[in-house]
Amino acid sequence: MSDKNISGPEVFPEFDDLFELIQSEIVGLSNQQLDYISDKWGWSAWSIRNQLSHMASLIPRWLIVRWGDAIFPDGNHGFTDINAITNSTSDRRLDDGTYWEISKIMATLEASINLTKRALGNLTLDFMSSRKIERDAAPQWLSMSRAHPHGITASGNPASGTMTLEGTFRHIYFEQITHLFNIQRLKRAQGLKSVSVLPDVGYWTLDDWDRSEP
Repeated sequence: MSDKNISGPEVFPEFDDLFELIQSEIVGLSNQQLDYISDKWGWSAWSIRNQLSHMASLIPRWLIVRWGDAIFPDGNHGFTDINAITNSTSDRRLDDGTYWEISKIMATLEASINLTKRALGNLTLDFMSSRKIERDAAPQWLSMSRAHPHGITASGNPASGTMTLEGTFRHIYFEQITHLFNIQRLKRAQGLKSVSVLPDVGYWTLDDWDRSEP
């Protein structure tokens, strides 16, 4: 099989156990622990609940809103409450009014990760690397683009550029792992032990990333 015909799941096998990696970190946490925030660090402005809500929302915002025409041309993505998931008034999160209970957030996160795996099952590396979109300008992309071996361009300040579909799937995984790192730090700030062993990939591994600890 030539490289261009490699299937999506072969390119990104790390999505197979992603939900279990995240879920194991939050099992048994109380509402008080889920809602802990602090003004001591930039990463603690969002609670564990907020982090998970963002993680659940960002996947359909990329795959349905930005890439839906290419990967779900018939609209068969399976999400019926798409506005509350991708376009809520809650900052880059699921709608807090509808998705506040942790069970609903985690069910949506699982559905979002399953959406990623289903999409990958219908794609090849050739398709993913040959499609690209314009990306909104944001200052963090100058740094974040350095975590990607290819598929992401960034120039200017704030940085604008392009992103291939392959780069988008990698970005989604990097975001999930980096927010899981934040969740672990929020636990440590409360005297709780982290559970998951994070893969040494993604934005949290960048030299200029804020990796401060409680």
